[in-house]
Amino acid sequence: MDKAKLIDLIKTNPNALVYIPNPSDELKLLAVQKNGLALKHIEHPTPEMQELALANNSRAIQFIDNPTEEMMNKAIQDSWVNLEYLQHPSETIIKLAITQAGWAIKYVKHPSEELQLLAVRRHYDSIKFIKDPCPKAQEEAVRINYDALRYIDSPTPQAELLAIRNHESAIAFVKDLSKEKILQFLGVNFLVIKYVRNDITKAELEQVLKETLGQEDVDEKYVRDFLNSSTIHKNSGQMSLDKIMFIYHYGSRKAKKVAVDEKLKI
Repeated sequence: MDKAKLIDLIKTNPNALVYIPNPSDELKLLAVQKNGLALKHIEHPTPEMQELALANNSRAIQFIDNPTEEMMNKAIQDSWVNLEYLQHPSETIIKLAITQAGWAIKYVKHPSEELQLLAVRRHYDSIKFIKDPCPKAQEEAVRINYDALRYIDSPTPQAELLAIRNHESAIAFVKDLSKEKILQFLGVNFLVIKYVRNDITKAELEQVLKETLGQEDVDEKYVRDFLNSSTIHKNSGQMSLDKIMFIYHYGSRKAKKVAVDEKLKI
């Protein structure tokens, strides 16, 4: 086949390069200009061929042995998913990818605490791609969104507490829900009561409330949630409780102040 026909063939189908014995550099350059992924058909491509391939399609980085930092930067700038194709990316390149999307952490082996935190701050659910996430990454992820707890196989006690404080629904993601954990959770978010009312006694509930509402720095939201909860009230059968009188007897000055404010709203 003469040169003109070969050129027309490559223009039409760059991947046809694989069927041409000993293609010229001109044909190789034309092929990667038309389709960067045609680089996979070229043995020992020149830097020019590599650059042209990347310019056409950043995924061509997967066919470049030992790419330069500049090449890796170009590929990641184009798309964070190209991190998958890099064998030995620098810390700078990894951070560039994670800054685009926290999910890029899945392509990083043994990520440092710094990289884990960078990832979950970008996308909290990227923690599901981290094997054995460090405590700080766990806590940061659930602080951003309690739903992150579902992706952590072995959460720290603090991560569980933070998730529960963030939202009571996080209790659905707690493994090995013991009585001790239930009482701890009630101490940071009273709304947990709607999920555990049948798992504790009235005496246990009152003890938690005495300890929590009696604190001078008790969270105002906790007090209001307690007062406005429809799960526990003075006519609620086995868990009947006059909440205003309870705060009057056991609440701190701050708890009583919030109670008065809530009472005035009625």
